[in-house]
Amino acid sequence: MLRFKHAALAMVAVMGASMNAAHAEAPAAIVTPLMTKPLDDYPGKEALMISVVYPPGSVDPVHRHHAHAYVYVLEGSIVMQVKGGKQVTLTPGQTFYEGPDDVHTVGRNASQTKPAKFIVLLLKDKGAPVLVPE
Repeated sequence: MLRFKHAALAMVAVMGASMNAAHAEAPAAIVTPLMTKPLDDYPGKEALMISVVYPPGSVDPVHRHHAHAYVYVLEGSIVMQVKGGKQVTLTPGQTFYEGPDDVHTVGRNASQTKPAKFIVLLLKDKGAPVLVPE
């Protein structure tokens, strides 16, 4: 019985390690700043526009933006979800919104073989980071 328990624990440890390794090896998103514009009518605020490319299999960590984030999909297909919201799969021409208090729980490329590209407009505090890990 003790031998069985050790074997089961070893199997669980190996499976957990391989799942963590697979997640750790997922390609990172490629983020390119496109423009930043101070919002003079809103002191202390700025607009930041970025381009994001999710390589095939790319997965974002759980995070928040502390900003209003407007997403517009250009190519491919992405899966998005905020805490308490419905998971959605978006295709070119579709949009997604995250509020300043939202926790972005799912952000990934829906494809394991094709990249996905989207634009994000962030309305945020001047100089604040684009995202904050949770």
